[in-house]
Amino acid sequence: MKKFLTMFLLALVAFGSSAETITIAGSTSVAPLVEEIATEYEAKNKNTKIVVNATGSSAGVKAVLDGTAQIGMVSRELTSEEKAKDIKAISIANDGIAVVVHPSNQVKDLTIEQVAQIFTGKITNWREVGGKDSKIIVVLRDAASGTRGAFEELVHKGKRAVETALVSPTTGTVRTTIATTPSAIGYISLGALDKSVKAVTINSVEANEKTILAGTYKIARPLALITKGEIKGSLQQFIEFCLGDIGQEIASMDFIPVNKGQ
Repeated sequence: MKKFLTMFLLALVAFGSSAETITIAGSTSVAPLVEEIATEYEAKNKNTKIVVNATGSSAGVKAVLDGTAQIGMVSRELTSEEKAKDIKAISIANDGIAVVVHPSNQVKDLTIEQVAQIFTGKITNWREVGGKDSKIIVVLRDAASGTRGAFEELVHKGKRAVETALVSPTTGTVRTTIATTPSAIGYISLGALDKSVKAVTINSVEANEKTILAGTYKIARPLALITKGEIKGSLQQFIEFCLGDIGQEIASMDFIPVNKGQ
């Protein structure tokens, strides 16, 4: 009996030691999505543990390059330098960022250059862009927000945001502030858009799934996983799971799935 018990315990240890861990690091915007998908993946693959670290897109690229993460997460396009280092991006969702104003605001369209000038403080009155003579109140997300990071990268190319801006901790508070402040302007993810605010067109292009997927709406970003070199085994299996029915169903809750319209 004692011998049998010893053999049983050794078998348990051997089984446990065969468990595999996949380490993923990068974008704080992509991380919540990947965590949800990972939970479903682990439920179907009991011998795999997935560790997701929200460190930022650039940190995710670095982690993949130095081998501290097997998969990275980015919420932007890869740079030419990154691509030259054999880094490959696989989009698992798309996200559009809508520029929103109060429903009573008569401004319906802005160029992306005008949006940049508003958010950096060069344009300060709605009259300068065809609106009423009223001071523009800029509403931003907090500095830790992935949406803010993407917006600043896509629109005002890293230039400092206007110092007088109101800072909101969540998408919901940005939307509420815009909805109750006639002279305000801000940005929210497309999935958070409702009738309490009005999305302006950008360069005469409306923010919607069709224009984002077509690439004509420019304030949009891919949410991607990145790898270095050839991938196979469990890494390939997890990425395929992200692109499969379950992964894309999860993505569709807050973002635009990559298989939309295919």
